[in-house]
Amino acid sequence: MSRHAGVDDPDFLQVARIVERTAVLGPGMRAVVVVQGCHLRCRGCIAAATHPLDGGVRVPVSALVERLAALPQLDGVTFSGGEPFLQAAALAALSDGLRARRPGLSLMAYSGYRHERLARGTAAQRALLARLDLLVDGPYVERRHAPLRWRGSANQRLLVLSDRDVGEVTPDEPAGVELTLDGELGLSWVGVPPQPGFLATLDAAITRGLEAA
Repeated sequence: MSRHAGVDDPDFLQVARIVERTAVLGPGMRAVVVVQGCHLRCRGCIAAATHPLDGGVRVPVSALVERLAALPQLDGVTFSGGEPFLQAAALAALSDGLRARRPGLSLMAYSGYRHERLARGTAAQRALLARLDLLVDGPYVERRHAPLRWRGSANQRLLVLSDRDVGEVTPDEPAGVELTLDGELGLSWVGVPPQPGFLATLDAAITRGLEAA
C-alpha cells in the first residue's frame, strides 16, 4: 500500500528499493535503504525515479530492522533517496532498531539539505542526525559535477558526525558504480557516477549490445 512519503510516520518507511550489499556508498560493505520522495528535484539527479512522493512501497520499520539486521558481513547501512530527512522519524526508529540488534553497524545518510539547516530542523530530523556517523549534505549541482568519494558535485560535503570507527573515508576519489544483472536480464546499478550523463551512456551501451546480439 502506497502512502504519501511526505508524512513522516515513525512506524513505516516509504521505500524505493533496498540494496543488500554494496561497497560504493560508504565505507566497507553496506546495505542501502533508498527512500522514496524528494522536494528538491535537483537538475541532473541520477535518482529522478525516487522524487515522486506517492511512489515506492510502504514498509514497516520493524520488518526493515529484521531484514537488514539478518544480513551477514555488514559494516553499515546507508540511507539514500529521495530525501531521507523527509522521513527522519522512521529512519531514526530504524537506526535504533538496527543498533539494538547490531551495535557495530555504522550509519550514513545523504541529504540535499545542509547540515546546518537539518540541525535547526524538526525534532525528528535532529534525532536522525544524532544517530548518524556520516552525512553527505547539500544538493547535487550538475554544473559542479566532480569525481569525489561518495559525492556527485563539489558543493557536497562528507561530514563525520561521531567518534565511531567507521573505516576508511579517504582518499577523496570516486568509489565507482556497481552494475547487477538479475536472472531475468534486468540491469540495476548503485553508486555515484564519476561523470555526468551516466544514465544516457549506460542506456546507449545497452542498446548497442542488444543490436549486436
